[in-house]
Parts: sequence; C-alpha cells; structure tokens
Amino acid sequence: MRHTAIPHASVQASHADTAPPRLYLPEDVAAVLGCSAWWVKDRARRRLIPYTRVGRAYRFTSEHLAEIIRMNEARPSAPQQPPSTAPATSSRPRSSASSTVPVSTARLQARPPRRARQDRFGIAA
Repeated sequence: MRHTAIPHASVQASHADTAPPRLYLPEDVAAVLGCSAWWVKDRARRRLIPYTRVGRAYRFTSEHLAEIIRMNEARPSAPQQPPSTAPATSSRPRSSASSTVPVSTARLQARPPRRARQDRFGIAA
C-alpha cells in the first residue's frame, strides 16, 4: 500500500498564504458548549448546526463554533422598563385578592376505568 506524502506547511505556503483551518472533534465542541457530544453530532446529522464532513466524521472549525453559539443565543424580547419615580396614589397596601385571576368553577368528571369501558363493548381477552 503506497502512501502519498503530504507536503510540508512551508511548501504549501508558496501556493497560499493562509494555513488550513483547525478542525475540532464533536467532543471538543461539546466541552466548549457545555453539552454532550451526542447533542453536537445529532444536531449536525439533522443539519441544524454548521459542520464539515471528513469521511464519515463530523468536524467543526472555529467559525462553525462561533456560528453555533450565535444561533443558540437568546435575547430579551423587549427592553426592561426603568422603575417609575411617580408617587403612589394610594397609601393603603393592595390586597392580594384583587390581583388574582378568576378561577373557573366548572366541575371535572372522572371517566370510567378502561376495564369497565372494554366490558361495555364486549371485547374478549
């Protein structure tokens, strides 16, 4: 079996001034993200996160990692209001009963057990 030699980095530098990107394993990405390697591989398999495929293995560049972090970033939906400086209109405290949500008074009814329903339709075991 003959192996072809990979040219040294200094030989490649004459063709391109940039080095090839470092490829990270799913385990490395999982350690950075604080999740499991299974999660990383599963998301890559379902094409939900960017990846590079080398043979049958998933590999990730630093740009992929940065994009994964940006994709899963959560931002507040609305900016928070600063506390108002207006004086209170009432000196008495609010009662907790006035701020509760009205509760439905409909009664729940239990359904008959499964065994009783099967006997009713004549199902034989």
